Amino acid sequence: MARMVQTPSTEVTAARNPARRPPHVWAVVLAACAGQFLVVLDVSVVNVALPSMRQDLGLSAVGLQWVLNAYTLTFAGFMLLGGRAGDLFGRKRMFLVGLGVFVAASLAGGLAQDGWQLLAARAAQGIGAAVLAPSTLTILTTSFPEGAARTRAIATWTAVGAGGGAAGALVGGVLTDVLSWRWVLLINVPVGALVLLAAALWVTEKRLGGRRRLDLPGALLVTGGLSTVAYGIVQTETSGWASPHALGPLAGGLLVLGLFLVLEARTRVPLVPLQLFRLRSVSAANLAMFVNGAAMFCMWYFMSLYMQNVLGYTPLRAGLAFVPQSLSIVVGSKLAPVVMHRIGARRLAVTGALVAAVGYFWQTGMHADGTYASTVLGPGVLMALGAGLSATPLATVATAGADPRDAGLVSGLITTSRTMGGALGLAALSTVAASRSHGGGPARLAEGYALAFGTGGCLLVASAILMIAVLPEAEHAKQAGAGVRSA
Repeated sequence: MARMVQTPSTEVTAARNPARRPPHVWAVVLAACAGQFLVVLDVSVVNVALPSMRQDLGLSAVGLQWVLNAYTLTFAGFMLLGGRAGDLFGRKRMFLVGLGVFVAASLAGGLAQDGWQLLAARAAQGIGAAVLAPSTLTILTTSFPEGAARTRAIATWTAVGAGGGAAGALVGGVLTDVLSWRWVLLINVPVGALVLLAAALWVTEKRLGGRRRLDLPGALLVTGGLSTVAYGIVQTETSGWASPHALGPLAGGLLVLGLFLVLEARTRVPLVPLQLFRLRSVSAANLAMFVNGAAMFCMWYFMSLYMQNVLGYTPLRAGLAFVPQSLSIVVGSKLAPVVMHRIGARRLAVTGALVAAVGYFWQTGMHADGTYASTVLGPGVLMALGAGLSATPLATVATAGADPRDAGLVSGLITTSRTMGGALGLAALSTVAASRSHGGGPARLAEGYALAFGTGGCLLVASAILMIAVLPEAEHAKQAGAGVRSA
């Protein structure tokens, strides 16, 4: 009831008058997509630089693992808080704050002289990314009215984000080989400065109307709960699923998230209004994104290991080998709006998952004597194409039915679902691969990776069945959202 008496927000007014769009609207798309590219790139760009970091800074094996984990944990844990902060305090403001923190942390990491300095910088990068990432999608969904233009903008955002993940190995390999490991972090500084300037000039401010209030207890609980669950997932990679080091954080994080839901049901101005999940578009699309993320996040990881540990590729050669897959995911993302207009969002999301599944099952034929064309290029292009086709319709459905005042939160939810699904899937599929390849040579490693891809293919088939059963079309989601808001 309290929300019904608020002054209409800038976004609500814009939604009622779709003709009013910010100037330089495609420059806005460019700035938002560049921010997303940097966020996703830094998930994977440091992988090939890890040996150089260890040698230069004297990191232990555990410390080296935390170069990756420090970023992932803070990124996943602060995502919902970052999305809601954009709704309350302004999407442009949070975009600039998040990107500023990210760039400053990148500079600190690139100049680090001790291991602890690098780990602290990576954690700060994750916090900046968690504030920045939801705003990148929200800026797009609030700059375009629902329809073909918004779908094309989301497709571009999806393609650029996927390209960032795919380009990580290539960019990291080139920078480490040609310059030094420090440049995998320092490269963010000039690029981020340009994006900051573009956003400051061309992105228009959007925020909620009425009094600004943040549900601080809810924010602390959801951030602590998600961070603890993410920590437990990370621990499974080294300790196993039955270890107290993994089960303790997992159980504790789930308990904290349960307390968060109880609090949100009772508080007057919640961080996450639970009625959002009455929208089938929001709940179904997030569930599908979680399952898809669990399967698809591991694609680049296991392919990179296969090329380097089994086929003997150098990091730079492995990065170059990913170029066709990077192009394929971009092609899939750009085709998505055209195909979605013809067959609908749900059919396209299902088609994308099944196309990717075919690539995953093809990849189960990988072996120690495999060739690039048969065991890397062919299945890799199909997997990437399916990933590009499915991401755009899921993001479109998830954001179609929500109140414009909750756009940042919904963007944070969809990004959190993908990130947490990816973290859980990578941990689970790493365990699957290790069960087959532990202690073996290249042939055994290939068998383990193949088993992981087969399991991922089964996950994608399950995701397709789930989407057929529960995922609405974008237009139906929009109508349902209007009904919930009027109620």
